[in-house]
Amino acid sequence: MKYSVSSYSYSQLRSSGAYTEIELIALAKEMGFDAIEFAEIHTPEGKEKLAYAAELKAEAERVGIEIACYCIGADFLKNENQVEDLKKEIDVAAALGVERMRHDATSGFADGQRGSKGFDQALPILADGCRAVTEYAQTKGIRTMVENHGFFCQDSERVEKLVNAVAHENFGALVDIGNFLCADEDPAVAVGRMAPYAFHVHAKDFHVKNGNGVVPPDGYFRSRGGNALRGAIIGHGDVPVLQCLRILDAHGYDGYITVEFEGMEEAKKGVACGLRTLKYFDELL
Repeated sequence: MKYSVSSYSYSQLRSSGAYTEIELIALAKEMGFDAIEFAEIHTPEGKEKLAYAAELKAEAERVGIEIACYCIGADFLKNENQVEDLKKEIDVAAALGVERMRHDATSGFADGQRGSKGFDQALPILADGCRAVTEYAQTKGIRTMVENHGFFCQDSERVEKLVNAVAHENFGALVDIGNFLCADEDPAVAVGRMAPYAFHVHAKDFHVKNGNGVVPPDGYFRSRGGNALRGAIIGHGDVPVLQCLRILDAHGYDGYITVEFEGMEEAKKGVACGLRTLKYFDELL
């Protein structure tokens, strides 16, 4: 198993000023990761994004760690220029030296929009956009994917439909084993469906409280079905992490397992504990 960490896991450290984004690269190496993934990049004032991406790549090479993936937001339903915008992000991914880029598909139709609002109605628009982006990315040696992310395009059945509608060898899925809970889906069932399409994997965990019960006022957000979720250290929450890893292993997945920590614990502790858990689980596979 190869281990990566999302820069998002270190959000506390970056937002507090304890670490700059570029310093997170060395931190990931020190913590024992094989790679770091960038969830967006935050270009310092006065710098160009492509040049900054090249700086991040150079720092990764200096400390001896790979950049596993570049993740970026997108919405093909709400942004009529989304394909061209994402082509520019592909150029950024190329400057980072990555072979994989995740972009979102959509968060759904605009509020108040009349007419059809179902996923099947959105599917042709999403598929055409994703296909155009991946065709361009293929010329740069970069594979593209969508993640089960954003409520509207989060269920495994919907993501599977999208991947098959795009029907391009360069396009697949970033499988986040925890995010299926945001659509109130059993993670193991969902990972079993999505494993054949996996280009990249996020390991994430959540504490879950039934939406019919009492929920503490801090730290929780609501799933699409009204259940309460709070980010957890990997292995400490309610996601069947080991079962999901076994499913991926059975399907021959041999790419990165990326720690994405969004819990309330201190970031370094949460990330370190999550990595130790994954290594322990790896011994049990």
